[in-house]
Amino acid sequence: MNRGRSQSGGAGTAPVVVHRAAGGGGRRVSIHARVAGLAHSDADVVEFLRRAGLPDAGELLDDPQWVEWQDGRPHEYDGERPQEYDGTD
Repeated sequence: MNRGRSQSGGAGTAPVVVHRAAGGGGRRVSIHARVAGLAHSDADVVEFLRRAGLPDAGELLDDPQWVEWQDGRPHEYDGERPQEYDGTD
């Protein structure tokens, strides 16, 4: 992913998709239509993006050009209150 280039707007065009919550908890994350893993927090999503070559991903989680949150509220992983990523592990 080239962070310097913006993706075109519109539904379904974001390179990162955080899918609806799974029955057992967490949300599947896809990067360019490839499954990256199951996230239980923003920190998990940021780690998947770091592994994909995007080290400063925390600031992109609320950018709809980069991340599409499907079927649920952004930053909610198990129907609980959002777990904000504070940039630390």
